[in-house]
Amino acid sequence: MGPSAPVLIIGGGLTGISTALHLGGGSGPKGYLLCERDRELGGLARSVERDGFHFDQTGHWLHLRDPMIIKMVEELMGDELVRVQRRARIYSGGVLTPYPFQANLHGLSPAVVYECLLGFVRSRLNREGDEPRNFEEYINYHFGEGIAAHFMVPYNHKLWGVHPREVTSAWCSRFVPIPTVEQVVAGALGAGPEDLGYNISFLYPRWGGIGSFSAALAAGVDPDAVRLGVELEWVDHRRRVARVGGEEVAYEAMVSTIPLPELVARLVDPPPELLAAADQLRATPVQHISVASRTPAPEDFHWIYVPEHRLPFYRVGVYSNAMPSMAPPGASALYVELASRDASRGKEEILAEVLPALVEVRALRSADDVIFADLHRIEHAYVVFDERYERSLARIFPFLERHRIFPRGRYGSWIYNSMEDSLIAGREVAATVEQLLTEEQPQ
Repeated sequence: MGPSAPVLIIGGGLTGISTALHLGGGSGPKGYLLCERDRELGGLARSVERDGFHFDQTGHWLHLRDPMIIKMVEELMGDELVRVQRRARIYSGGVLTPYPFQANLHGLSPAVVYECLLGFVRSRLNREGDEPRNFEEYINYHFGEGIAAHFMVPYNHKLWGVHPREVTSAWCSRFVPIPTVEQVVAGALGAGPEDLGYNISFLYPRWGGIGSFSAALAAGVDPDAVRLGVELEWVDHRRRVARVGGEEVAYEAMVSTIPLPELVARLVDPPPELLAAADQLRATPVQHISVASRTPAPEDFHWIYVPEHRLPFYRVGVYSNAMPSMAPPGASALYVELASRDASRGKEEILAEVLPALVEVRALRSADDVIFADLHRIEHAYVVFDERYERSLARIFPFLERHRIFPRGRYGSWIYNSMEDSLIAGREVAATVEQLLTEEQPQ
Protein backbone atom coordinates (compact mmCIF):
# COMPACT_ATOMS: atom_id res chain seq x y z
CA MET A 1 0.00 0.00 0.00
CA GLY A 2 1.27 3.48 -0.86
CA PRO A 3 0.22 6.79 0.68
CA SER A 4 -3.10 7.47 2.36
CA ALA A 5 -5.19 10.63 2.63
CA PRO A 6 -8.45 11.51 4.32
CA VAL A 7 -9.61 13.03 1.00
CA LEU A 8 -8.36 11.89 -2.39
CA ILE A 9 -9.04 14.47 -5.12
CA ILE A 10 -8.92 13.18 -8.68
CA GLY A 11 -8.42 15.91 -11.27
CA GLY A 12 -6.65 19.25 -10.88
CA GLY A 13 -8.98 21.56 -12.79
CA LEU A 14 -10.82 24.42 -11.12
CA THR A 15 -13.09 22.16 -9.05
CA GLY A 16 -10.19 20.04 -7.82
CA ILE A 17 -8.12 23.12 -6.97
CA SER A 18 -11.06 24.76 -5.19
CA THR A 19 -11.72 21.59 -3.20
CA ALA A 20 -8.11 21.52 -2.03
CA LEU A 21 -8.09 25.22 -1.16
CA HIS A 22 -11.24 24.93 0.92
CA LEU A 23 -10.03 21.80 2.71
CA GLY A 24 -6.88 23.65 3.66
CA GLY A 25 -4.55 20.74 4.31
CA GLY A 26 -2.51 19.53 7.22
CA SER A 27 -3.26 16.51 9.38
CA GLY A 28 -6.64 15.30 10.49
CA PRO A 29 -9.90 15.29 8.54
CA LYS A 30 -8.85 18.19 6.28
CA GLY A 31 -5.86 16.40 4.77
CA TYR A 32 -5.97 15.71 1.04
CA LEU A 33 -4.01 14.31 -1.87
CA LEU A 34 -4.67 15.96 -5.23
CA CYS A 35 -3.82 13.85 -8.29
CA GLU A 36 -3.69 15.27 -11.82
CA ARG A 37 -3.02 13.47 -15.10
CA ASP A 38 -1.22 16.43 -16.72
CA ARG A 39 2.03 18.02 -15.64
CA GLU A 40 0.36 21.14 -14.28
CA LEU A 41 -2.84 22.10 -12.54
CA GLY A 42 -5.62 24.06 -14.18
CA GLY A 43 -7.41 21.57 -16.42
CA LEU A 44 -9.17 23.28 -19.33
CA ALA A 45 -8.68 26.68 -17.68
CA ARG A 46 -5.05 26.82 -18.80
CA SER A 47 -3.41 28.97 -21.45
CA VAL A 48 -0.55 28.39 -23.85
CA GLU A 49 1.92 30.90 -25.24
CA ARG A 50 3.53 30.74 -28.67
CA ASP A 51 5.67 33.46 -30.24
CA GLY A 52 4.08 36.15 -28.10
CA PHE A 53 0.50 34.97 -28.73
CA HIS A 54 -1.59 33.60 -25.86
CA PHE A 55 -4.49 31.18 -26.25
CA ASP A 56 -7.00 29.67 -23.87
CA GLN A 57 -8.80 26.44 -24.62
CA THR A 58 -11.49 28.52 -26.38
CA GLY A 59 -13.30 31.33 -24.59
CA HIS A 60 -12.89 31.29 -20.82
CA TRP A 61 -14.42 34.53 -19.60
CA LEU A 62 -14.91 34.78 -15.84
CA HIS A 63 -18.43 35.68 -14.65
CA LEU A 64 -18.81 36.05 -10.90
CA ARG A 65 -21.96 36.46 -8.81
CA ASP A 66 -21.23 34.57 -5.56
CA PRO A 67 -20.03 36.98 -2.79
CA MET A 68 -17.58 34.50 -1.26
CA ILE A 69 -16.03 33.65 -4.64
CA ILE A 70 -15.81 37.35 -5.52
CA LYS A 71 -13.99 38.05 -2.25
CA MET A 72 -11.60 35.12 -2.78
CA VAL A 73 -10.80 36.21 -6.33
CA GLU A 74 -10.30 39.86 -5.37
CA GLU A 75 -7.90 38.88 -2.61
CA LEU A 76 -6.06 36.55 -4.95
CA MET A 77 -5.73 38.66 -8.09
CA GLY A 78 -6.34 42.27 -7.06
CA ASP A 79 -6.08 44.61 -10.05
CA GLU A 80 -4.61 41.85 -12.20
CA LEU A 81 -8.20 41.02 -13.18
CA VAL A 82 -9.81 43.56 -15.49
CA ARG A 83 -13.58 44.00 -15.93
CA VAL A 84 -14.55 44.01 -19.59
CA GLN A 85 -17.95 44.98 -21.01
CA ARG A 86 -19.13 42.31 -23.41
CA ARG A 87 -19.06 42.97 -27.14
CA ALA A 88 -20.78 39.93 -28.62
CA ARG A 89 -22.35 39.76 -32.07
CA ILE A 90 -24.35 37.44 -34.32
CA TYR A 91 -23.25 36.89 -37.92
CA SER A 92 -26.31 35.99 -39.97
CA GLY A 93 -27.55 36.93 -43.41
CA GLY A 94 -24.26 38.61 -44.19
CA VAL A 95 -24.50 41.16 -41.36
CA LEU A 96 -23.30 41.52 -37.79
CA THR A 97 -26.00 42.27 -35.23
CA PRO A 98 -25.64 42.67 -31.45
CA TYR A 99 -26.18 39.73 -29.09
CA PRO A 100 -28.72 38.47 -28.18
CA PHE A 101 -30.27 37.82 -31.58
CA GLN A 102 -33.83 37.74 -30.27
CA ALA A 103 -33.63 41.31 -28.94
CA ASN A 104 -31.53 42.87 -31.73
CA LEU A 105 -33.18 42.10 -35.07
CA HIS A 106 -32.42 45.49 -36.62
CA GLY A 107 -30.08 45.21 -39.60
CA LEU A 108 -31.40 41.89 -40.83
CA SER A 109 -33.48 41.82 -44.02
CA PRO A 110 -37.04 43.20 -43.66
CA ALA A 111 -38.45 39.76 -44.48
CA VAL A 112 -36.46 38.11 -41.67
CA VAL A 113 -37.35 40.85 -39.17
CA TYR A 114 -41.03 40.50 -40.05
CA GLU A 115 -40.95 36.71 -39.70
CA CYS A 116 -39.16 36.89 -36.35
CA LEU A 117 -41.41 39.60 -34.94
CA LEU A 118 -44.59 37.91 -36.03
CA GLY A 119 -43.46 34.55 -34.67
CA PHE A 120 -42.47 36.07 -31.32
CA VAL A 121 -45.82 37.82 -30.88
CA ARG A 122 -47.71 34.66 -31.85
CA SER A 123 -45.67 32.65 -29.32
CA ARG A 124 -46.94 35.05 -26.64
CA LEU A 125 -50.55 34.80 -27.76
CA ASN A 126 -50.65 31.01 -28.12
CA ARG A 127 -49.49 29.66 -24.80
CA GLU A 128 -52.08 26.93 -24.46
CA GLY A 129 -51.18 23.27 -24.44
CA ASP A 130 -48.43 21.20 -22.93
CA GLU A 131 -45.17 22.56 -21.56
CA PRO A 132 -42.16 22.13 -23.88
CA ARG A 133 -40.82 18.57 -23.87
CA ASN A 134 -37.47 19.30 -25.52
CA PHE A 135 -35.23 22.23 -26.35
CA GLU A 136 -36.68 22.71 -29.84
CA GLU A 137 -40.16 23.03 -28.36
CA TYR A 138 -38.78 25.34 -25.65
CA ILE A 139 -37.33 27.59 -28.36
CA ASN A 140 -40.59 27.76 -30.31
CA TYR A 141 -42.61 28.25 -27.12
CA HIS A 142 -40.56 31.23 -25.92
CA PHE A 143 -39.32 32.79 -29.16
CA GLY A 144 -41.59 31.72 -32.02
CA GLU A 145 -40.89 30.05 -35.32
CA GLY A 146 -38.97 32.91 -36.95
CA ILE A 147 -36.30 33.32 -34.28
CA ALA A 148 -36.18 29.54 -34.00
CA ALA A 149 -35.54 29.09 -37.73
CA HIS A 150 -33.07 31.94 -38.23
CA PHE A 151 -30.95 31.54 -35.11
CA MET A 152 -31.91 29.38 -32.17
CA VAL A 153 -32.34 25.99 -33.81
CA PRO A 154 -29.43 26.10 -36.31
CA TYR A 155 -27.01 27.65 -33.83
CA ASN A 156 -27.74 25.17 -31.08
CA HIS A 157 -27.62 22.29 -33.56
CA LYS A 158 -24.07 23.35 -34.46
CA LEU A 159 -23.12 23.91 -30.81
CA TRP A 160 -24.42 20.66 -29.34
CA GLY A 161 -23.74 18.47 -32.37
CA VAL A 162 -27.25 17.04 -32.07
CA HIS A 163 -30.59 18.54 -33.06
CA PRO A 164 -32.31 20.55 -30.29
CA ARG A 165 -35.23 18.12 -30.35
CA GLU A 166 -32.82 15.54 -28.86
CA VAL A 167 -31.96 17.84 -25.96
CA THR A 168 -34.10 18.75 -22.98
CA SER A 169 -34.35 22.34 -21.77
CA ALA A 170 -32.97 21.45 -18.31
CA TRP A 171 -29.66 23.23 -18.91
CA CYS A 172 -30.73 26.53 -20.41
CA SER A 173 -32.80 28.67 -18.02
CA ARG A 174 -29.80 30.70 -16.86
CA PHE A 175 -27.95 30.81 -20.16
CA VAL A 176 -30.67 31.72 -22.70
CA PRO A 177 -32.07 35.24 -22.15
CA ILE A 178 -35.80 35.66 -22.83
CA PRO A 179 -36.67 39.27 -23.72
CA THR A 180 -39.99 41.00 -23.29
CA VAL A 181 -42.23 41.97 -26.22
CA GLU A 182 -41.15 45.57 -25.72
CA GLN A 183 -37.48 44.65 -25.93
CA VAL A 184 -37.97 42.59 -29.09
CA VAL A 185 -39.89 45.39 -30.82
CA ALA A 186 -37.30 47.96 -29.74
CA GLY A 187 -34.53 45.71 -31.00
CA ALA A 188 -36.23 45.39 -34.39
CA LEU A 189 -36.19 49.20 -34.64
CA GLY A 190 -32.53 49.53 -33.69
CA ALA A 191 -32.98 50.40 -30.01
CA GLY A 192 -32.48 46.94 -28.59
CA PRO A 193 -30.73 46.24 -25.29
CA GLU A 194 -27.24 44.74 -25.27
CA ASP A 195 -27.36 44.12 -21.51
CA LEU A 196 -29.39 40.91 -21.59
CA GLY A 197 -27.93 37.64 -20.38
CA TYR A 198 -25.74 36.45 -17.56
CA ASN A 199 -22.50 37.56 -19.27
CA ILE A 200 -22.98 41.28 -19.94
CA SER A 201 -19.52 41.82 -18.46
CA PHE A 202 -16.71 39.54 -17.43
CA LEU A 203 -13.37 39.51 -15.66
CA TYR A 204 -10.17 38.58 -17.42
CA PRO A 205 -6.49 38.57 -16.41
CA ARG A 206 -4.43 41.53 -17.51
CA TRP A 207 -1.63 39.21 -18.67
CA GLY A 208 -1.21 35.60 -19.71
CA GLY A 209 -4.78 34.54 -20.46
CA ILE A 210 -7.13 32.69 -18.14
CA GLY A 211 -4.27 30.36 -17.25
CA SER A 212 -2.77 33.07 -15.05
CA PHE A 213 -5.96 33.00 -12.98
CA SER A 214 -5.93 29.21 -12.51
CA ALA A 215 -2.17 29.33 -11.79
CA ALA A 216 -2.77 31.91 -9.05
CA LEU A 217 -5.43 29.65 -7.57
CA ALA A 218 -3.16 26.62 -7.79
CA ALA A 219 -0.36 28.47 -5.99
CA GLY A 220 -2.43 28.19 -2.80
CA VAL A 221 -2.49 24.39 -2.94
CA ASP A 222 -0.01 22.55 -0.71
CA PRO A 223 2.65 21.30 -3.19
CA ASP A 224 3.44 18.35 -0.92
CA ALA A 225 -0.17 17.17 -1.34
CA VAL A 226 -0.08 17.19 -5.16
CA ARG A 227 0.86 14.40 -7.57
CA LEU A 228 1.23 15.46 -11.20
CA GLY A 229 1.48 13.23 -14.26
CA VAL A 230 -0.52 10.44 -12.60
CA GLU A 231 -3.81 8.97 -13.77
CA LEU A 232 -6.56 7.17 -11.92
CA GLU A 233 -6.33 3.49 -12.90
CA TRP A 234 -9.01 1.91 -10.73
CA VAL A 235 -11.13 2.51 -7.64
CA ASP A 236 -12.12 -0.21 -5.21
CA HIS A 237 -15.15 1.53 -3.75
CA ARG A 238 -15.72 -1.22 -1.17
CA ARG A 239 -12.23 -1.02 0.35
CA ARG A 240 -11.82 2.72 -0.31
CA VAL A 241 -8.60 2.20 -2.17
CA ALA A 242 -7.62 3.71 -5.52
CA ARG A 243 -4.67 2.98 -7.76
CA VAL A 244 -3.19 6.23 -9.07
CA GLY A 245 0.02 6.44 -11.04
CA GLY A 246 1.00 2.90 -10.10
CA GLU A 247 0.43 3.38 -6.35
CA GLU A 248 -2.46 2.26 -4.20
CA VAL A 249 -3.90 5.10 -2.14
CA ALA A 250 -6.23 4.53 0.81
CA TYR A 251 -8.80 7.28 1.36
CA GLU A 252 -11.76 8.09 3.57
CA ALA A 253 -13.57 10.11 0.91
CA MET A 254 -12.92 10.76 -2.77
CA VAL A 255 -13.76 13.82 -4.87
CA SER A 256 -13.65 13.05 -8.57
CA THR A 257 -13.70 15.72 -11.28
CA ILE A 258 -12.94 13.45 -14.24
CA PRO A 259 -15.75 12.71 -16.74
CA LEU A 260 -18.42 10.71 -14.95
CA PRO A 261 -18.53 7.77 -17.41
CA GLU A 262 -14.76 7.39 -17.07
CA LEU A 263 -15.04 7.26 -13.29
CA VAL A 264 -17.71 4.55 -13.42
CA ALA A 265 -15.59 2.57 -15.90
CA ARG A 266 -12.70 2.58 -13.39
CA LEU A 267 -14.72 1.09 -10.52
CA VAL A 268 -13.73 -2.41 -9.47
CA ASP A 269 -16.62 -4.79 -10.21
CA PRO A 270 -19.46 -2.24 -10.31
CA PRO A 271 -23.10 -3.38 -10.55
CA PRO A 272 -24.14 -4.02 -14.17
CA GLU A 273 -26.98 -1.49 -13.91
CA LEU A 274 -24.45 1.20 -12.97
CA LEU A 275 -22.38 0.48 -16.08
CA ALA A 276 -25.54 0.48 -18.16
CA ALA A 277 -26.53 3.89 -16.78
CA ALA A 278 -23.09 5.33 -17.51
CA ASP A 279 -23.28 4.00 -21.08
CA GLN A 280 -26.39 6.13 -21.58
CA LEU A 281 -24.53 9.37 -20.89
CA ARG A 282 -23.51 11.34 -23.95
CA ALA A 283 -21.17 14.27 -24.57
CA THR A 284 -20.19 16.13 -27.71
CA PRO A 285 -16.51 16.75 -28.46
CA VAL A 286 -15.32 20.06 -29.86
CA GLN A 287 -12.51 20.81 -32.26
CA HIS A 288 -11.11 24.30 -32.06
CA ILE A 289 -8.37 26.26 -33.75
CA SER A 290 -6.02 28.84 -32.24
CA VAL A 291 -5.20 31.40 -34.93
CA ALA A 292 -2.39 33.97 -34.86
CA SER A 293 -2.78 36.91 -37.25
CA ARG A 294 -0.15 39.54 -37.99
CA THR A 295 -2.84 42.23 -38.30
CA PRO A 296 -5.63 43.47 -35.99
CA ALA A 297 -9.10 41.99 -36.42
CA PRO A 298 -11.29 44.12 -38.71
CA GLU A 299 -14.09 44.31 -36.12
CA ASP A 300 -13.93 44.97 -32.38
CA PHE A 301 -16.17 42.11 -31.17
CA HIS A 302 -14.99 39.77 -28.44
CA TRP A 303 -16.86 36.85 -29.96
CA ILE A 304 -19.56 36.09 -32.51
CA TYR A 305 -22.22 33.39 -32.82
CA VAL A 306 -22.64 31.90 -36.29
CA PRO A 307 -25.89 29.98 -36.90
CA GLU A 308 -25.69 29.31 -40.65
CA HIS A 309 -24.78 25.73 -41.53
CA ARG A 310 -22.88 26.81 -44.65
CA LEU A 311 -20.14 28.27 -42.43
CA PRO A 312 -17.78 25.75 -40.75
CA PHE A 313 -17.84 27.18 -37.22
CA TYR A 314 -20.48 28.16 -34.69
CA ARG A 315 -18.44 30.59 -32.60
CA VAL A 316 -15.36 32.72 -33.20
CA GLY A 317 -13.60 34.84 -30.60
CA VAL A 318 -10.85 37.43 -30.70
CA TYR A 319 -8.90 37.27 -27.43
CA SER A 320 -6.87 40.36 -28.25
CA ASN A 321 -10.00 42.49 -28.68
CA ALA A 322 -10.88 41.73 -25.06
CA MET A 323 -7.31 41.94 -23.75
CA PRO A 324 -4.61 43.39 -26.05
CA SER A 325 -1.83 41.56 -24.20
CA MET A 326 -3.01 38.29 -25.72
CA ALA A 327 -1.16 39.16 -28.96
CA PRO A 328 1.91 41.20 -29.92
CA PRO A 329 1.25 44.87 -30.78
CA GLY A 330 -0.63 45.23 -34.05
CA ALA A 331 -1.50 41.51 -34.18
CA SER A 332 -4.51 39.48 -33.08
CA ALA A 333 -5.20 36.12 -31.42
CA LEU A 334 -8.39 34.21 -32.28
CA TYR A 335 -10.19 31.03 -31.35
CA VAL A 336 -12.49 29.18 -33.72
CA GLU A 337 -14.95 26.51 -32.54
CA LEU A 338 -15.76 24.13 -35.37
CA ALA A 339 -19.17 22.69 -36.13
CA SER A 340 -17.61 19.45 -37.40
CA ARG A 341 -16.45 16.87 -34.87
CA ASP A 342 -14.81 14.68 -37.54
CA ALA A 343 -11.39 13.77 -36.11
CA SER A 344 -10.26 12.18 -39.38
CA ARG A 345 -9.96 15.50 -41.22
CA GLY A 346 -6.52 17.07 -41.34
CA LYS A 347 -5.69 20.62 -40.33
CA GLU A 348 -4.93 21.83 -43.86
CA GLU A 349 -8.26 20.54 -45.16
CA ILE A 350 -10.08 22.28 -42.32
CA LEU A 351 -8.20 25.56 -42.75
CA ALA A 352 -9.04 25.65 -46.45
CA GLU A 353 -12.68 26.05 -45.36
CA VAL A 354 -12.16 28.07 -42.20
CA LEU A 355 -9.86 30.89 -43.30
CA PRO A 356 -12.05 32.29 -46.10
CA ALA A 357 -15.04 32.05 -43.74
CA LEU A 358 -13.13 34.02 -41.06
CA VAL A 359 -12.55 36.75 -43.64
CA GLU A 360 -16.27 36.75 -44.49
CA VAL A 361 -17.38 37.18 -40.88
CA ARG A 362 -14.76 39.93 -40.42
CA ALA A 363 -12.69 38.17 -37.80
CA LEU A 364 -9.67 38.13 -40.15
CA ARG A 365 -8.54 40.67 -42.73
CA SER A 366 -6.95 38.17 -45.08
CA ALA A 367 -6.03 34.51 -45.03
CA ASP A 368 -2.48 35.64 -45.88
CA ASP A 369 -2.27 37.36 -42.49
CA VAL A 370 -2.26 34.05 -40.61
CA ILE A 371 1.12 33.32 -39.03
CA PHE A 372 0.11 29.95 -37.61
CA ALA A 373 -3.01 27.99 -36.70
CA ASP A 374 -3.11 25.08 -34.24
CA LEU A 375 -5.88 22.48 -34.15
CA HIS A 376 -7.08 21.12 -30.78
CA ARG A 377 -9.79 18.77 -29.55
CA ILE A 378 -11.76 18.66 -26.28
CA GLU A 379 -13.28 15.21 -25.99
CA HIS A 380 -16.04 15.88 -23.47
CA ALA A 381 -16.94 19.46 -24.31
CA TYR A 382 -20.73 19.59 -24.04
CA VAL A 383 -22.83 17.19 -22.03
CA VAL A 384 -25.93 16.16 -24.00
CA PHE A 385 -29.07 16.62 -21.88
CA ASP A 386 -31.21 13.99 -23.57
CA GLU A 387 -34.20 12.06 -22.24
CA ARG A 388 -31.94 9.45 -20.61
CA TYR A 389 -29.83 12.00 -18.75
CA GLU A 390 -31.79 12.42 -15.50
CA ARG A 391 -32.61 8.72 -15.26
CA SER A 392 -28.95 7.75 -15.60
CA LEU A 393 -27.70 10.24 -13.03
CA ALA A 394 -30.39 9.10 -10.60
CA ARG A 395 -28.78 5.66 -10.66
CA ILE A 396 -25.16 6.75 -10.57
CA PHE A 397 -24.95 9.51 -7.96
CA PRO A 398 -26.62 7.76 -5.01
CA PHE A 399 -24.47 4.67 -5.52
CA LEU A 400 -21.22 6.65 -5.63
CA GLU A 401 -22.04 8.84 -2.68
CA ARG A 402 -23.06 5.85 -0.57
CA HIS A 403 -19.48 4.73 -1.13
CA ARG A 404 -18.10 8.18 -0.30
CA ILE A 405 -17.19 9.05 -3.86
CA PHE A 406 -18.33 12.59 -4.70
CA PRO A 407 -18.27 13.44 -8.42
CA ARG A 408 -18.17 17.20 -8.90
CA GLY A 409 -17.44 19.91 -11.44
CA ARG A 410 -18.53 20.24 -15.05
CA TYR A 411 -17.50 16.74 -16.04
CA GLY A 412 -17.66 15.03 -12.68
CA SER A 413 -21.26 16.15 -12.17
CA TRP A 414 -21.92 15.85 -15.92
CA ILE A 415 -23.45 19.30 -16.31
CA TYR A 416 -23.16 22.56 -18.24
CA ASN A 417 -21.71 25.27 -16.04
CA SER A 418 -19.34 28.21 -15.68
CA MET A 419 -15.91 28.54 -14.12
CA GLU A 420 -17.45 30.11 -11.05
CA ASP A 421 -19.82 27.15 -10.73
CA SER A 422 -16.78 24.85 -10.65
CA LEU A 423 -15.19 26.92 -7.88
CA ILE A 424 -18.43 26.83 -5.90
CA ALA A 425 -18.68 23.06 -6.40
CA GLY A 426 -15.22 22.65 -4.87
CA ARG A 427 -16.14 24.80 -1.89
CA GLU A 428 -19.36 22.91 -1.26
CA VAL A 429 -17.94 19.41 -1.61
CA ALA A 430 -15.05 20.34 0.69
CA ALA A 431 -17.61 21.29 3.35
CA THR A 432 -19.50 18.03 2.73
CA VAL A 433 -16.53 15.72 3.16
CA GLU A 434 -15.10 17.74 6.04
CA GLN A 435 -18.35 17.38 7.96
CA LEU A 436 -18.52 13.68 7.12
CA LEU A 437 -15.01 12.99 8.36
CA THR A 438 -15.18 15.29 11.37
CA GLU A 439 -18.26 13.49 12.66
CA GLU A 440 -16.25 10.26 12.66
CA GLN A 441 -13.38 11.63 14.72
CA PRO A 442 -13.22 10.28 18.28
CA GLN A 443 -14.57 12.75 20.81
